[in-house]
Amino acid sequence: MLATIPKTRVFGLFCRGRRTFASQASESLSAILKKEIHDVKNAGTFKTERVIASPQASQIKVLNNASVDDELCLCANNYLGLSNHPKVVEKAKQYLDSHGAGLSSVRFICGTQNIHKNLEDKLSKFHGTSDTILYASCFDANAGIFETLLNAQDAVISDALNHASIIDGIRLCKASRYRYKNCDMEDLEKQLQDATEKGTRIKLIATDGVFSMDGKIAPLDEICKLAEKYSALVFIDDCHSTGVLGKTGRGTAEHFGVQDKVHIVNSTLGKALGGASGGYTTGNADIITLLRQRSRPYLFSNSLPPPVVGAAEAAIDLIDQQPELLTKLWDNTRHFRSKLLDAGFNIKGDMHPIVPIMLGDAKLAAEFASAMSGFGIYVVGFSYPVVPKDQARIRVQISAGLSDDQLDRAIQAFLKVGKTSGVLKN
Repeated sequence: MLATIPKTRVFGLFCRGRRTFASQASESLSAILKKEIHDVKNAGTFKTERVIASPQASQIKVLNNASVDDELCLCANNYLGLSNHPKVVEKAKQYLDSHGAGLSSVRFICGTQNIHKNLEDKLSKFHGTSDTILYASCFDANAGIFETLLNAQDAVISDALNHASIIDGIRLCKASRYRYKNCDMEDLEKQLQDATEKGTRIKLIATDGVFSMDGKIAPLDEICKLAEKYSALVFIDDCHSTGVLGKTGRGTAEHFGVQDKVHIVNSTLGKALGGASGGYTTGNADIITLLRQRSRPYLFSNSLPPPVVGAAEAAIDLIDQQPELLTKLWDNTRHFRSKLLDAGFNIKGDMHPIVPIMLGDAKLAAEFASAMSGFGIYVVGFSYPVVPKDQARIRVQISAGLSDDQLDRAIQAFLKVGKTSGVLKN
């Protein structure tokens, strides 16, 4: 029968058939996605993104429909206020001019520049380690380390509240997995005993330095004691500690005085160290060498853009050149926390610039954040599944970039909204 139909006709029928099949698949996918999105909205966990029309700073311009409003930003990881520091911007521009926008390549082919090696050396000196390897993000650093270092003969013992990137990284490796309750040293020892009895080759304890939703600092000194007792290695994700904790901002290990007992540190250039992007692993030179050979996110991702490298270099220099930044960060943190605690707010966590103001109800947290915007304060409500059910909160992140007047203005706004919302009883 086909022989009696012109070839052009057959081709047209074939193409229309293909379009029909493609259309059916597209409609099926669309129906599935619409239901998923509907379910997310019904659960109250749908996330909207507010649009900022300025650099990241203590005061930002936020697009609200047709207007542009000035608001104080209290929810960025800009701990030292360096995201728009003149020297950080200047160095980023300098490297853009001297080394271009990017390398269009991965590191081992033709994507390594002298500035990449210089930044790795600078980070090694900063942390007091043998070597450092750069990644596109700390998420990539966490995704690349466990699979490279551990095999089926090994064990990884992970804190229950570790960052999602650590959890995902561990899933990629074949090591036996143990989980201990958040910062619970008795449970950690129990898991170490179990792993030891199984005769594992390498035991690696993995923990966040600071748990970002709770502002809780891991007891790294106690972790290191247990690691020594059971011949385990210690890995920390120090993203919310680098540039923040320790006398000179070297992180959780410096905070506890255990720099020589931590084997691997993963951290970021996207928070205190300039706020752009990028991550890294720093530690023993042999570990870093093996990561350069086998870490998939490193091998298959373009090298960091030169402006990002320049911004990070300048930020690291500023930490040592301007120690008053760290002093200001902690003065602001103590002042803010004490005022809100005195007012009767329920604040979770340890003494850290992350200040979780516990509200419980997800709807209340969203309404509270919206009311704060009316006072020119940019904060975000966090609810399930980002945090456990019935533990919704406003997570404030204090910055050295906030002036005394700005901080007091924010405190007054919290007190007003706290009273009108019924969170504060007096």
